Amino acid sequence: MSLDAYIAGLPKAELHLHIEGSLEPELMFELARRNGVAIPFDSVEAVRAAYDFSNLQDFLDIYYAGANVLLTRRDFEDLAFAYFQRAAADNVRHAEIFFDPQTHTDRGVPLGVVVEGLIAGMDRARAELGVSSSLILSFLRHLTEQEAFATLEAATPYLHHFVGVGLDSSEVGHPPSKFERVFAAARELGLKLCAHAGEEGPPAYIHEALDLLHIDRMDHGNRSMEDESLIQRLVSEQMTLTVCPLSNLKLCVVNDLKDHPVPEMLRRGLHVTLNSDDPAYFGGYVNENYRQLAQAVGLTREEVTRIARNSFEGSFLADEDKSARIAELDAYAGR
Repeated sequence: MSLDAYIAGLPKAELHLHIEGSLEPELMFELARRNGVAIPFDSVEAVRAAYDFSNLQDFLDIYYAGANVLLTRRDFEDLAFAYFQRAAADNVRHAEIFFDPQTHTDRGVPLGVVVEGLIAGMDRARAELGVSSSLILSFLRHLTEQEAFATLEAATPYLHHFVGVGLDSSEVGHPPSKFERVFAAARELGLKLCAHAGEEGPPAYIHEALDLLHIDRMDHGNRSMEDESLIQRLVSEQMTLTVCPLSNLKLCVVNDLKDHPVPEMLRRGLHVTLNSDDPAYFGGYVNENYRQLAQAVGLTREEVTRIARNSFEGSFLADEDKSARIAELDAYAGR
């Protein structure tokens, strides 16, 4: 069996997926027509051409423009289920998906509409595709601490739907320390904590995420490789890193996949996972991230199996569910 074929059938979890970033141009156009929303593109091809960006902010500008077509409960259900269909085709057995409530509530879309639509899509995925999932509420770090607190308060009636909170959007100039008190409040509510750090921001942001936010999982973390003490700490704490190779390439975090730090991360003992981040914008869902990275840096079958195991171990699944998924992975690898 080729490595590509092995990756295709490999049971895996996806831990770094922004559901708004799975909005494919075809669905964007369909929702724009359905809701009577004007978008600044005249064709699917024009949208894809606009995806030629070179940094995080250029991407975010088009990302937020695309989100304008999402208005109704049905829209969010369709968005979620479309992602899960692609995830199931990649043999993703469990996904923990981010959503950005402020992107929608700031446009006048009630939080309940967003949550209920996403949960409906997640329920369909479990029933029809056999893919389990959890929802992570992410704060937009370019907005204020006060706005993050307001979002957390507004989300209180829906807390039973969330497994955790996250921190995303423009990293540089918005350090994790800005949200230390909000994360403490989320922890008091019993939520798991994760944050984007060390994608474009410096290693100091990773230290802040660990020391001030007390995260349970780190999103990206590439720039930890610039700080030897940080590497040793992440290894000793077995902190899961949700790395996104094609995102890193598209946003010029790396200039070539051959230069990606994952092989060195694995060699040093970091608990690395592979994920698709915003796959509609970055050119591939989770298996494409595995395949292209494996080809570029020469990952072995044992290494991709280890990465998939890390994805289940680093998930927020209950222990018994983790064990069941890992047993499924071991059985596949054994065959």
